[in-house]
Amino acid sequence: MLKVVELFAGVGGFRLGLEKNNNYKVVWSNQWEPSTKSQHASMIYEARFGKENHSNKNITEVDLKEIPDHDLLVGGFPCQDYSVATTLQNSKGLIGKKGVLWWSIHKILNEKKNKPKYLFLENVDRLLKSPSSQRGRDFSIMLKSLSDLGYAIEWRIINAAEYGMPQRRRRVFFLGYHKSTELYKALKKTTTSKWMLTSGTLVSAFPVDTNIENENKFHLGGDLVALSENFNAGTSLSPFQNTGVCISGTVHTIKTTSKYSGKKTTLKDVLQNEEVGSDFYIPSKDLPKWNYLKGAKKEVRKTKSGFEYKYNEGSMVFPDALDNASRTIITGEGGKTPSRFKHVVETKKGLRRLTPLELERLNMFPDNHTQLEQVSNTKRAFLMGNALVVGVVEKIGEALSKKINLK
Repeated sequence: MLKVVELFAGVGGFRLGLEKNNNYKVVWSNQWEPSTKSQHASMIYEARFGKENHSNKNITEVDLKEIPDHDLLVGGFPCQDYSVATTLQNSKGLIGKKGVLWWSIHKILNEKKNKPKYLFLENVDRLLKSPSSQRGRDFSIMLKSLSDLGYAIEWRIINAAEYGMPQRRRRVFFLGYHKSTELYKALKKTTTSKWMLTSGTLVSAFPVDTNIENENKFHLGGDLVALSENFNAGTSLSPFQNTGVCISGTVHTIKTTSKYSGKKTTLKDVLQNEEVGSDFYIPSKDLPKWNYLKGAKKEVRKTKSGFEYKYNEGSMVFPDALDNASRTIITGEGGKTPSRFKHVVETKKGLRRLTPLELERLNMFPDNHTQLEQVSNTKRAFLMGNALVVGVVEKIGEALSKKINLK
C-alpha cells in the first residue's frame, strides 16, 4: 500500500479518487485558505475524512517533522508566478516570490531524508504557457527543479469530457518518479515517444492516437535563476505541448489527441430529479440581464479615466446544452446575480441555475459531499469551481498502481 500525503487538499478530490483503490492510504493532509477567516474547505475535509492527521495551517509554516514519511505526494497547487531569484544573504539559495506555494512542495522534496518515490500533481493548463512575457518559463522551472531533485516527470493536459466524464475541464496532470524507482529506470530504458504514446502511466489511463505531431526536444541547462531570467525570452509560443516527458533535464514534448469510444456523460445526466428550491430559478425580471450577458456584444465602453474603447464578444449557448458535457465550472458559479459564465438549464418549471449537488456531480464527487450547516450554497459552488474531476484522479491512480505492480 502506498502512503499518501495530500497538499492543498481542498475538499479532498485527490483522496476520493485515490482511495477508491485499496492500494492508497492518505496518512497526512493539509488545507489552508489564506484569504478567508472561515476555513470552509478544511471543515468539509475533516467532516468527511476525520480530523486525525489533517493540518489546517499555512503550509509554509508547517514544520517538516509534522509531515510523515510517505510514498506519494499529491496536490493541486495554486497557479502563481514561479520566478526565482538568489537571496541576498546566500547567492546559492533560491527563493520564489513571496507566497508562492510551489516552493513548499520543493522544500519537502529537498529536505526530507526519505523523499517520496512518486509525485502526482495538478494545475490549470495555462501553466504550460505562462507567463506571457516568457512562455513556458514557470513550467520549465518546475521541471528543472524536480529533475535536480532526482525525479523524472511525465505530463498531459487532460480534458475530462474527452474521456466520457461530465465536464469539459482541461487540467495538466503530472507524475514524478524518483530515480530510485523501477518506473524511473523503465522510463530511462524506453524511448520517450513510446512512453508518451503507448507504454507510460498517463497514456495507460487515458489513451491517445499514436500519430506524433511536432515532437520537440530541448535541454533545461544552467541553474534555476538563469532559467527564470532567460527561458524562452523574446518568443511568442511556449515550447511545451500538451504531452511530455522530462528526464535528466531533457524535455521531450509532443501534441497528442485523445482516443476514446466509450459512454459519454452529459449535463442532462447529472441533473436532480427531485424538487429544486425556488431560489435557483431565474425570475422573469432578470431575464433581460441574463440575455444581455450571454449574448454577442459590439459596443463602445469607457474606462474610469474616461478612455473609450471598442468591446467585442461572441454569444454563448443560452440556456446550456443538455446533450453534451457541461462547460467548465468556475469559482463564481454560485449566487443569484446574472452572469455570463454561470450555468443555466431549461426545465419544465423554467430556467434555473445549477444546484451545489449538480456541481458536485460534474466533478464526480459524492452527492452532498460539501453540504455542511455552516457552508452556504454560494461557497459550495466556489469550492467546486476550485476542485478537480475525481474520475481523472481515480483512473491515473489505477494506472500508477498497476505500473508499480501493487497487488
